[in-house]
Amino acid sequence: MVLQARVRHVSTDYGTEQAAMQDYMHAGEVRASTLGNRGPIRFNTDGSLAQDIREAYWRCGFYVFTDVLGPIELADIEADVSDIIDRLPVREGSVADARGRSAIGTDCVAPTLFWARPLSDPFGGTDLANGRHPVRMYEPRPVQGAPEKIVYLILGTLQFSEACLRLYGHPELLQVAAAINGSDFTPFNEALFIKQPGLGSSVAWHQDGVTHWDSPSFDQGIHGFNFMAQLYGSTAANGLWMVPGSHKLGKVDIKAMVEQAGSDRLPDAVPMICAPGDVGICNRQTLHGSFANTSADTRVTINFGFHRRASVLGVTAGGVHNARATYDAARIHERARLIAYAIDARRQRFPHEMPYVYQPFIGEEDNYRWDSRLRNGLKDYNLLDLSI
Repeated sequence: MVLQARVRHVSTDYGTEQAAMQDYMHAGEVRASTLGNRGPIRFNTDGSLAQDIREAYWRCGFYVFTDVLGPIELADIEADVSDIIDRLPVREGSVADARGRSAIGTDCVAPTLFWARPLSDPFGGTDLANGRHPVRMYEPRPVQGAPEKIVYLILGTLQFSEACLRLYGHPELLQVAAAINGSDFTPFNEALFIKQPGLGSSVAWHQDGVTHWDSPSFDQGIHGFNFMAQLYGSTAANGLWMVPGSHKLGKVDIKAMVEQAGSDRLPDAVPMICAPGDVGICNRQTLHGSFANTSADTRVTINFGFHRRASVLGVTAGGVHNARATYDAARIHERARLIAYAIDARRQRFPHEMPYVYQPFIGEEDNYRWDSRLRNGLKDYNLLDLSI
């Protein structure tokens, strides 16, 4: 693909940890192959999600849906991602891109662009994101001449890409969201992860949930889930790793687990192996993270998450992806308008598909017909993210 060929490749490895990492990744691939949690999306005749998929998701805390996105949609996404990368600031703090144009995201109030040193761990061992990344990952040494910093994460992506907006309205994925979180499911947030070869930073081991660990109604799904669509696929070297079943355990002691393992290579973790067009679903309570990308392969992941309505309505939360607030019905409805726009945008691009019918907006569809001229109205929409 064009973008993958253009992304800078810097050859490096894990230094003194290289042999241990190679052994660990191979063993993780073997463990992942035994889980029985991958395959095409399948529904029963009544529209419910196939029982074996539901069972595997709740058993493992994640599932890989294969062959979800076809070549036309992947090409659309790649073109938009390529444009986003072209429009990034030439360096951190700059308001111009490499061509001297106004850079993407620099006029946003909401958190948008996240920078890190190549192969570093920007969150691990810090108080950032409510301190949910308590242990720093091993940081390989980048090669001489690597850029000082790179953008590895972009939030609020639906305002920058109509292809990502259309993906957000994918009828089968939204049907899965309803099967997991109920037909009145709500948004969470959206993100774009870019793991460049020889440069991409790690994401320290963490659980996404913050709000409901001590809730009297706590269960294995109370913090929702993320879809993770893969533009180029993901490997053990550049992809997400998860500890199967950890979503059932409540808030785990990550420091103790790493100390017991003797390194950041948790022995029970497995990589989420994906081909281009596969979409993973990951329970937000599952312990997960990713290593610095010293491989020759690019990973571009389009993230978008959903919650149960009961997990957010009337709840006071935030502080990670948005300012702390109480999520009332009006705010949930305003944030959920992105789902309605996405469904209509997708209907226009893929008229052969049966559009998803989003229960909370039944009867309001004509108020949310998508027109590309509406994109300016999406600016900073992620200030209303529903972060728990």
